[in-house]
This record gives sequence, C-alpha cells and structure tokens, in this order.
Amino acid sequence: MSQAVDASQEAAVRNRYSDAALDREDELCCPVDYDTRYLQAIPIEVIERDYGCGDPSKYLQEGEVVLDLGSGTGKICFIASQVVGPTGRVIGVDMTDDMLELARRAAPVVVENVGYANVEFRKGRIQDLRLDLELLDTNLQRNPIDDANAYLELEMLANRLREEKPLIESESIDVVVSNCVLNLVDTNHKRNLFAEIYRVLKKGGRAVISDIVSDEEVTESMKEDPELWSGCISGALTEESFLNAFLDAGFYGARFLKFDTEPWRTVEGIEFRSVTIEAYRGKEGPCYERNQAVIYNGPFKKVLDDDGHALERGKRYAVCDKTFQLYRKSPYANHFTFIEPIEDIELEKARPFDCVSMRLRHPKETKGQDYDATKEGQSRCLDGGNCC
Repeated sequence: MSQAVDASQEAAVRNRYSDAALDREDELCCPVDYDTRYLQAIPIEVIERDYGCGDPSKYLQEGEVVLDLGSGTGKICFIASQVVGPTGRVIGVDMTDDMLELARRAAPVVVENVGYANVEFRKGRIQDLRLDLELLDTNLQRNPIDDANAYLELEMLANRLREEKPLIESESIDVVVSNCVLNLVDTNHKRNLFAEIYRVLKKGGRAVISDIVSDEEVTESMKEDPELWSGCISGALTEESFLNAFLDAGFYGARFLKFDTEPWRTVEGIEFRSVTIEAYRGKEGPCYERNQAVIYNGPFKKVLDDDGHALERGKRYAVCDKTFQLYRKSPYANHFTFIEPIEDIELEKARPFDCVSMRLRHPKETKGQDYDATKEGQSRCLDGGNCC
C-alpha cells in the first residue's frame, strides 16, 4: 500500500472523527452496555459522541496507571478514572483537535462530580507515542515551513522531541486500553503500533483492547475505500491476525475476554465483529535453574504456552524461575500447581537453565536426596483423625 493511500486514510479518519465530535454519527459505533454508575458523572455531550465497540474499562483495577489510545471525547478515560480511583491515573491520547477540545472541556465537570482529578489528555498518534504533537504544533507556529530546509529541520526537531520529551515514557503504564481505534491505523504502521504499546507498558503490565476484527481477509479494494476505512471496516485484522499481532510484538498470555458471535456488520460477505483481547508484557529475561516444578492441572490433556513449552496434564515439569513466576500470575495461575524446592536457591547463585526443551522433574530434585519430612504425629489428617 502506497504512502499516498496511507496519508489519505489518516486524513479520512481525522476528518470523519472531527465531524463526529460536533455531530453524532451512529454508524461509527456498536451497541455497548456500560456500567451506568460511571456514566452519571460524565457530561451528556461526551456520551453522545463516543464511538466504540466494547468496554475495556471493566477489566481495570484500583490504583493502576492507564493509557487510553484514541481516547476521543474521553468517555473511556472518565469511566476508567472512577474505576482506578484517586490513587490511579489515566492518560488519553488522540490526534483529533475537536475530540481533544471536547474531552478537555468535560474534564472539570467530571472532576467536580467525582471529587478528584486523575485524567489528562495529550495530542499524539497512537502508532508514534514518543512524539508530542502539541509541542510540534508550538514550534510550527513559531517557525512555519516555507522551504525544504525548514521541512528537514522539522523532521530533526520531531526526532529530538521523541528522545528528549516523549509523549509517553517507556515502561510507565500499567494497562493500555483502546476502544475501536487500532483498526483505524494504516496497514504499514500497525506493526509499530503494537511495538509502541509494548514499549510503554511496565514489565508485568497488560493491554486490554476492544476492536473490530474480520472473519476473512479484507480485500484490497475495500482497503482503498476511505469511507470503509474511517468506518472501522477496511483496517480490521482477522481474528487470528489480531491475536498474532500481540504475540509478534513480544506479548504473552493473549486471550479473548469477549468475542461477539453476532457480527456488527457484513460487507462483501465478510463478517466484522467486536472482540476484546488481553495480552501481557514481561516474559523477557534470562532463564535460571532453582529446582522449581509445575504441574498442569487440566482440564485439557496437553497445552502449549507462548514460549513453546508443552505440558501434559498431571506431570511434574522442570521450569526456569522466569516461567515459574509467569505461571503464578494471571492468566495462568489457576491452571497450575507450583512446587518449590525444600532448599531455596538464591537467584544470584542459580545456574543457567535450558528452556528450549521440556523435561520432567523427579521429586527428589525438589525434596533432596535424603528427604524424610514425616515426624511423629504428622501422619494423621489435618482434622486430627485417621486418614484411612
């Protein structure tokens, strides 16, 4: 796809959503049931001009730092602000001036209604979360582009701003959310979009993304239609491609939290539906041997994780400390039994672990060769009676 087509797609998105900030456009949204408790604090003009296909805010927790990509009029941000509470923080990023103006105008009203301020809105493109477009705007007002040299200087300034004053700092966010926006980014920038989501998340952070996906590949003619693109149709990834985009960026534990069986729209025989995906950052790092073991509890006979570890139900597997710690957290924790060694091996003294192939861990590796823990009276059941 050419850069000219990419630019026309972005212009179509910006223009359509700028108009939609002024007058509601029903074709831009799917029916979504939001928690009405949180809507009461939000001005009606924000609610009426919100365009989404899901509610990622319902998966947030108190105290988290949240980044909303393509925040629009701020509805998800204002809901999220109430979910994370006064100890949390919410940042909305959008590239459309009219949307940002409405969101910022509504913010003081929400603050008055909820009793605290924890939301801010920044101008940027979600596929380039390093570049603060308002800082760039300020420079352009002082130094308009009037020749090729000025254009080249602007490019150098943009790169300097990315490094010295990034819009969103690396590893600063607990949860990245988005509501029907990722599909609006042109095809050539989607890989960088997922890389940026990964970059800004803290280790152990997660992305919770609601978006439109297709059940078949979108045709090239549909991709070149600005109306279909800005309408959340032509830029949709397939169900499988959407999941793989997270995995290719380095995420793990990706799963559908919501998958609408009924399509939102059907165009040229292709079904488009709303899904919400959760994916985690944090599997990077070295592997160390600490004599730990895990047992996959079921219900499936065998599972394969994102690092290629195959585990059969009911067997003790040797795993490195990194994998052991990952499995103890969401979304894996409820599916495993965790076996710590009797004698702890300090991480600083642990030797490297070969994570390429899986092997079973003999119980004596974790218990020790001379293990004999049963003492007088310990053979009885916990309730004090005989077991047999």
